[in-house]
Amino acid sequence: MDSGVSDQKPIILSMRHITKRFPGVVALDGVTFDVHAAEVHALVGENGAGKSTLMNIMSGVYTTFDGEMLLNDQPVAFHNTREAQNSGIAMIHQELNLVPELTVYENIFLGREYKTRLGTIDRWAMRRASEQLMAKLGLEIDSNRRVSQLRVGQRQLIEIAKALNLNSRIIIMDEPTSALSDSEVEYLFSVIRSLSEHDVAVIYISHRLDEVYSIADRITVLRDGRVVGSSPASEMPRTRLISLMVGRDLEVLYPKAPVELGDDVFRVENLSYVQGQTQILDRISLHVRAGEIVGIGGLMGAGRTQLLEAIFGVYPPSAISGRMILNGQQVVFESPQDAIEHGLGLIAEDRKQQSLVLERSVAENTSLAALRMFTNRLGILRQRAERRAVRQVVDDLNVKTPTIETMVANLSGGNQQKVVIGKFLLSQIKLFLLDEPTRGIDVGAKAEIYNLIGRLAQNGTAFLLVSSEMPELLAVCDRIYVLCEGRLTGEFSRDAFDQEALMEAATRFVGKVNNHLQAQPEEVRA
Repeated sequence: MDSGVSDQKPIILSMRHITKRFPGVVALDGVTFDVHAAEVHALVGENGAGKSTLMNIMSGVYTTFDGEMLLNDQPVAFHNTREAQNSGIAMIHQELNLVPELTVYENIFLGREYKTRLGTIDRWAMRRASEQLMAKLGLEIDSNRRVSQLRVGQRQLIEIAKALNLNSRIIIMDEPTSALSDSEVEYLFSVIRSLSEHDVAVIYISHRLDEVYSIADRITVLRDGRVVGSSPASEMPRTRLISLMVGRDLEVLYPKAPVELGDDVFRVENLSYVQGQTQILDRISLHVRAGEIVGIGGLMGAGRTQLLEAIFGVYPPSAISGRMILNGQQVVFESPQDAIEHGLGLIAEDRKQQSLVLERSVAENTSLAALRMFTNRLGILRQRAERRAVRQVVDDLNVKTPTIETMVANLSGGNQQKVVIGKFLLSQIKLFLLDEPTRGIDVGAKAEIYNLIGRLAQNGTAFLLVSSEMPELLAVCDRIYVLCEGRLTGEFSRDAFDQEALMEAATRFVGKVNNHLQAQPEEVRA
């Protein structure tokens, strides 16, 4: 056993020599993993390393495997997730598991409703208990609101409240901060630390290494279904961790390819978007040149996603004002299909819901946006030509898939994202709109994605890139615009990148919007 302060705390769960096989794949190969009371144990590794499989065994999702689990030194075998929950193990999945049309309190108590003496559901008691749970998380949300009315970040915290309601001794958090703002992340970490003070163990799965080192007592690394390293976080340097995760040294996490920038590909002038009575975007002007990667920074709710969607024709033209100019010609996109036909491609923040058809094959997803290229005059699909083009894209992007007929749902997050990019490559995209393109992707896959973006930029493709990860923006972008409350509050050229200045622009009061822009050199504001 590794040395460290957490080793002095009792082991409450031990997984010994766990092996899990799927048809043609060994997902886990003799994994041993211990959970100590009051410990935050980070489990890291590339997509496909086996993290989710191991946690699905622990939480009762997978019930057949080789090896054994000991809970409080007693052998256990869960037949379903309810048995695991009753034993004190709760899992918060990356893909939220809430019922949108139920209220907050109904979701928190789903399947465990309070009853009155008459046997009816005690809604008052559940609302009161839900509000107490949310108060611990710093949430000021009406427990009677429907979950469908909440932001993604709020829904994530409701999931955490739901887990806390189970009085669990072990809480598994799979990418819990992927949709949270910085302030919500800080509050979550304070909650996690308070859980540790009450002897609750937290297993923390994340690709964000800064978070891992901020919150974890111990780190265990999986690669190709095996444990390749486990030690106290203080004894595992970042370079060592990355090397263990990917099996090689990564000199640069976010590679930046040298590119000679061309003329303007796309320009927005005074773009505004009104939703009902609410001003979402207010007079935004920006431009992007051929081969240029332009970042869009700002906090959650600043309007970054809405900006990309407004450009891509997601909203009705009647709700949009201002001008968009593509290759010197003014354009109005009536729909996303119209935008694609003009050479734009959007990689949405939630690729599984918005950019992929999970139950369809790699081939079908890759050719989806370019089907007109493969249909004859009678509208019949020329399947041989389609498959030939898809295979070329899959090879060019190094998509790791058994065949192009494999369901895209079975690929890792990084390879799914490559399929989304490949979908638009077939359409000869001039401008990529990237919304959190590396969300939920491991460190090795991030480097691959940005190498790919760099190659495309060298060939003249332009990019507008939204990211909540400041190091990502600073590393890969040529310029960065910052939004705050739907307005442009800053523009920074690469030689003027400054993390504090970017954050100041992201949090600036709307009334001060123009101050920073006026302070920029003319060539930066152009």
